[in-house]
Amino acid sequence: MLPSKYLHQPHPENCDCSVCWSRRELAKPAASQSTPCTECRPTRVFTVVTTMALVAGVWRSIHSTYRVERGFTCDKHMPALRPPKYWHVVYDSGRPTPFVPVREPFELES
Repeated sequence: MLPSKYLHQPHPENCDCSVCWSRRELAKPAASQSTPCTECRPTRVFTVVTTMALVAGVWRSIHSTYRVERGFTCDKHMPALRPPKYWHVVYDSGRPTPFVPVREPFELES
């Protein structure tokens, strides 16, 4: 089958190719984002004092004092210090063998 014809074919429902697998995995919600946690809390800001004044016939806030309640992230939801490793060694065959070009044909002796 020509590549141009193959690219436009629809995939079956139970297709296990890498494209369909990636779509299914990306559609799943992230476990760490959706898991409710009692330890984590977001940073919150509260207005403590607000000074209002009449500006051009409209009451507006001209000065405010805020109180910040610091957030907290538990160890489970804390992002890693380094990015995840995507590449790893699949098979380590040892030291690399140098390529030696053969200048003239030869036959193996028994």
